[in-house]
Amino acid sequence: MTDVVVVGGGVAGLVAARDLAKGGAHVVLVEASGMLGGMVRRHTVAGLDLDMAADSFATRNDAVGRLAIELGLGNDVTTPDPRGAWLMTRNGAVHPIPQTGLLGIPGSPMAADVLAVVGQKAALRAQMDSLLPSLVASKATSLGELVRRRMGEQVLDDLVVPIVAGVHSTHPDHLDPDRVAPGLRAALLREGSLARAVLALRARATAGSAVQGIRGGIVRLVDELVADMDTYGVDVRLHTRATAIEEHAVEVVSVDGSSERLAAEHVLASTPDPARSAPAARSGIELVTLVVDQPGLDAAPRGTGMLVHPDAAGVAAKAITHATVKWPWLAEAASGRHVLRLSYTTADAADGTDVATSLPVDPADPTGTRATRDASALLGVPIAPSAVVGAARVRWNGPDTTAAGLADGVVGIGEASSGRGLAGIVSSARAAAVHILDS
Repeated sequence: MTDVVVVGGGVAGLVAARDLAKGGAHVVLVEASGMLGGMVRRHTVAGLDLDMAADSFATRNDAVGRLAIELGLGNDVTTPDPRGAWLMTRNGAVHPIPQTGLLGIPGSPMAADVLAVVGQKAALRAQMDSLLPSLVASKATSLGELVRRRMGEQVLDDLVVPIVAGVHSTHPDHLDPDRVAPGLRAALLREGSLARAVLALRARATAGSAVQGIRGGIVRLVDELVADMDTYGVDVRLHTRATAIEEHAVEVVSVDGSSERLAAEHVLASTPDPARSAPAARSGIELVTLVVDQPGLDAAPRGTGMLVHPDAAGVAAKAITHATVKWPWLAEAASGRHVLRLSYTTADAADGTDVATSLPVDPADPTGTRATRDASALLGVPIAPSAVVGAARVRWNGPDTTAAGLADGVVGIGEASSGRGLAGIVSSARAAAVHILDS
């Protein structure tokens, strides 16, 4: 019997395994694929090493920042360009994202930047939130219901839907507010209005930018965590798939078909138990990265990028990040070229692996044509296929919208239990490790 078995070698599993082993526990980590890091990986496009998925982390807590310092990356934590991002509403209008919001929920409904997006009538409706009893919608089962009942349909549609779709790849009606906005419901009851709750949560957040990154890419966190698996003696088993997860044991199957029962005092899992949970019906996400030589983009016409309403006509992308505007270190590395990251929701989910593949820069290629067309429309600058010097596509599964199904006694960590986002994932994984070491 070992001390701890950790199921899943994504960031949550790596963080928990590191902390447990550093604290003296004997840890076995099993990962179904042949790579560690989950969605936090790198790929190379036009000679540039880039993050395959997330390129930043939220600073609503200091969990990722503290971890970066411990891993020796503290001096490389960086903040994005302050120009911020824009959004495109359902009717195709484009505006800078209002400054005092949370997932698009305005903290000041009558602010000029909110009025510019939703108009006076909708802003007045949202302002009525302050007159409603705090109990109204306090038990809402979705973020969409909460915003709709407190601030009205238009604020939900024009502000919250495009931002949430870009961040979580899901409509607000399908997201639990307690998972995507921890503390918001309690703040509503305490502050008496949703707008004041948003302002209160923002005031408690770490000072400075709402997100930060790592010079050289978020993937450097994984590089250091993987190195620490050796440093602290974690028994890492790749190509080892969990078939049943119990309180004190994990049934696994190796790539050669052999099975084994791993007994442990404690079990942590970042994936649902396949013996207890049916496969989740999830959409797929596709990220297309373009490296382009287009001087017209030097002026950063849409700041650091744009979030798009899912029903906006003429644009298939749900978001675009102008990465060389967002991250000065990347602009320096790109030497005058521009890195554009366009994300799409696909009808079917990926096959469980996140693989970057290079795309030929050919006008006849459907993916490349779609991406350059969307980038031109969203940034307002024509981008000819001949200006694209490199392209790559990555596909992965959309976010879990329900909590993981785990047996009593199994500690849930990772996206399936904490929701998507490095800040929450790292925080919960470290808390789980501390609880086990203190028990």
